[in-house]
Amino acid sequence: MINFNSFHGTVTMISDFITGQNGEGEGCYKLMSVDNGVGASVNFVVSPSTYFVDHVMVAIGDRVTGYYDGNAPVPLIYPPQFRALVMVKESPYQNVKVDYFNRQLESSDGRLRLNIAPNTQIVLANGQPFSRNPANRNLIVIYGHTTMSIPAQTTPHRIIVWC
Repeated sequence: MINFNSFHGTVTMISDFITGQNGEGEGCYKLMSVDNGVGASVNFVVSPSTYFVDHVMVAIGDRVTGYYDGNAPVPLIYPPQFRALVMVKESPYQNVKVDYFNRQLESSDGRLRLNIAPNTQIVLANGQPFSRNPANRNLIVIYGHTTMSIPAQTTPHRIIVWC
């Protein structure tokens, strides 16, 4: 199971990241530096398989949240360098949660519970419809308002099933 961790901040640099010898993969990988504004920075390795919510273009100065596997090995360098699994560009119109949701559709950290409505769009990362129950899976949840309860509850606009 993926242990989704995140880092939120402003993109300060985007550059090519060389992955192999003989120029293979040249231009396909990027190194994205993100600074949280209070003294912490992270470098995200963005690969062709990194999922960008809403397929947005990210530029220097954008506020983003990068999700990575907290259990994956990382090089002991500063700033830390993580392989980005999911990138989210900040938007005032939507919230995004990337996590494992159990059979009650509650996130692994216990902070969010989903109430699926008939108009909730449930799709795979490639945009195709997902016809099964999204419980007990890694999900990218795009939602608006939540209740003030613990856990907060929401009816998501869209759920992306991360197979």
